[in-house]
Amino acid sequence: MSRLNIPTTIDTAPTQSQPLLQAVQKQLGSVPNLFRLVSNSPAALEGYLGLSGALGKGSLSAPTRERIALAVAEINGCAYCLSAHTYLGRNLAKLDDAEIAANRSGSSKDPKAAAAVAFAAKVTEQRGKVSADDVAAVKAAGYGDAEIVEIVQHVALNTWTNYINEVAKTEIDFPVVSLRQAA
Repeated sequence: MSRLNIPTTIDTAPTQSQPLLQAVQKQLGSVPNLFRLVSNSPAALEGYLGLSGALGKGSLSAPTRERIALAVAEINGCAYCLSAHTYLGRNLAKLDDAEIAANRSGSSKDPKAAAAVAFAAKVTEQRGKVSADDVAAVKAAGYGDAEIVEIVQHVALNTWTNYINEVAKTEIDFPVVSLRQAA
């Protein structure tokens, strides 16, 4: 059971959050618990959706964004996000089980994506204090400064969702995936 209130429907969410949740429902076909949880603060929901939408227009592909989310969720020990991004990775980004397993370990079968995921994992594990060699490695794989900024922003966004779900102990409303490591 969640430690924080999760409105049961769009209509029970704060009035200012309701149009945002309606947009989520239109886009996804449902309103996952994370969005309803965050709707307790209309400002937080607007910020989350705004940043997520902006990054969706960035230069990183949807599969790479999901790969990063999987790595960050595993490192941060968030079963909710790991379950959600495993589902999204399979069904939207079309990642296979071997790729998802590699992503959860901070890698990828695709060499260029592997560099992005490894860099994201280091940013997460080292709280941004990566080495010059880490930056050089991601650049050598073909990522420019703008893409590196986006990788870091994806780490930040996913870390935030990991943290809010861990604080709330949000009930998982996706097929449950177990963490490999204790957080």
